[in-house]
Amino acid sequence: MTSTSPPPPPLVVVMGVSGSGKTTVGAALAQRLRVPFADADDFHPEANIAKMSAGVPLDDDDRRPWLESIAAWLAEHDATGGVASCSALKRSYRDILTAQAPRTTFLHLHGDRDVLAQRVAARPAHFMPAALIDSQFATLEPLQADEHGAVLDVARAVDDLVTESLSLLTSKDIHSA
Repeated sequence: MTSTSPPPPPLVVVMGVSGSGKTTVGAALAQRLRVPFADADDFHPEANIAKMSAGVPLDDDDRRPWLESIAAWLAEHDATGGVASCSALKRSYRDILTAQAPRTTFLHLHGDRDVLAQRVAARPAHFMPAALIDSQFATLEPLQADEHGAVLDVARAVDDLVTESLSLLTSKDIHSA
């Protein structure tokens, strides 16, 4: 008789534009899963923060080292599970993350542009100004059918989003966006 070990805890990226609640939902999800949480904002080099603080959107060259750092964190937590918040706006960015951590699941927090802009504007101490919301929506590429993930509506309460996330993470339907 052979015994099978349970699967490792999930490895999750909570993604979306600024103001979608990635950090709030991600931290709550990590707590419920009892796994570490990483906020992608903490991985930005000072040059990126200065650029965004000045109202200048990051380009792909700015994002690459940041994404590679997040990917390394995900890879380090592959066996034990973990949750990271990360905008992961483009497919190519998500591919950088999954190159090092292939079992990553993406939970895309999606919502109305005006609601998210109001949320960002209400965070005066944050380096991301509301003026950059439009550039993020312009950059956003929805999850594709071959990506492991799901889209969640940010109009729902945080507890509901976490409960739905937990349900999706244990379901077999999460493969399609």
